[in-house]
Amino acid sequence: MKIIVHRGIDQIGGCITEISTVKARILIDLGQNLPNGEGAVDDDLASHEAIESITQGVDAVFYTHYHGDHLGLFHYVPDNVRQYIGKVAKRVALCKHRQLSYIKGREQQSKEEIAKLEGMGELSPGQTITVGDIKITPFFVSHSAYDAYMFLIEADGKRMLHTGDFRGHGYLSKGLLPTIEKLILSQGKVDFLITEGTMLSRLGEKVMSENELRRKAGEIMTRYKNVFVMCSSTDVERIATFYASNKRLKYRPLVCDHFQKNILEIFTKSAGEHTPLFRFDEAYDFNPTNTKLLDWMEDKGFCMFVRATDKFKDYYQALASRLDPNETILIYSMWKEYINDNSKHAVQRYIDFVSMFPYMETLHTSGHASADCLAKVCNLVNPVLGIIPIHSENSASYKNLPINEHLQQIIITSSNSTGDVEIRINQSL
Repeated sequence: MKIIVHRGIDQIGGCITEISTVKARILIDLGQNLPNGEGAVDDDLASHEAIESITQGVDAVFYTHYHGDHLGLFHYVPDNVRQYIGKVAKRVALCKHRQLSYIKGREQQSKEEIAKLEGMGELSPGQTITVGDIKITPFFVSHSAYDAYMFLIEADGKRMLHTGDFRGHGYLSKGLLPTIEKLILSQGKVDFLITEGTMLSRLGEKVMSENELRRKAGEIMTRYKNVFVMCSSTDVERIATFYASNKRLKYRPLVCDHFQKNILEIFTKSAGEHTPLFRFDEAYDFNPTNTKLLDWMEDKGFCMFVRATDKFKDYYQALASRLDPNETILIYSMWKEYINDNSKHAVQRYIDFVSMFPYMETLHTSGHASADCLAKVCNLVNPVLGIIPIHSENSASYKNLPINEHLQQIIITSSNSTGDVEIRINQSL
């Protein structure tokens, strides 16, 4: 058996991991490199030719979730290679790409992307898919993308756990350790743990729970009548935080655009079937000509989900004359480095957008596992042969985690062989 990390060692995003036997080959994620602050992506694999080469002989690609740094190269995959993603994740990705199809000059690309997504197989938690002699079983994890999965992969008598991106401080995180213990470890030892480490480069960053974030959001919404929220449009847990905080303030409408409303409907019909926390039944589609809605917003206040686009700049301008600046705030709930002028990750359109508002507060928590959570997972899984860290700017820093001493000795950040398993780490492609 071979494990090849094509990309993901010492970088966040652009993840591609291959697992193969003499009979079958699969890829876990086919992510695009993250864009720079200007939105440009430097990625040598972003072409049909490059992906045809890397997927030659591959039987299937499995995606942990719908973020572009894990899914972004899917549309280059040849039709003869089967692709799989979560059932709800597929619906969210389709909604996003249908929205993108309205961008002038992008119609043909979107058409191809939508066709690829529609043809993807659907994953369900706990349901095993067999590709040749490789078994892949997805298990639900909490992340800033809903319907995200870790994968148990069984091949050639070995068991590997690929965590994908996950966290331990979301509403849906309480099942993380019990899932590993009761559904994975109860069936046998794990030989290799392939795990993310995004937060290892931000060890000083406070990681608050979504419950704590909801309490702080409620405090801000009590102080300000007119609340704009800039957060990920597809993070169901963060959306639920602000939706619930606004709902406590009676008679204030929750407002968004048509795309966001479609996403809310997807979440309501899936996650909302299991808990009222994710039922977004009272959301209003904003239209600047809807005087009845505008009057209501001016009278009672509101919570409005926004994005850093020209459309939302126009929406704000349409509202601004009706709003008291002293009662108006933007809650920025994304990574702080995007709006840090001095950061290499700064996004100028984000900076320009947030500068329009009279007041702004940052209220955010990561979609990724804290160092403490990473250590708990490593110690619980207790892999026999190796820990392979990915999705981290410095994978070697795993050795600094409070993990059991014998686990520190089997952290793999370069190519080697362990028994009958060949491990290859590609530093670049």
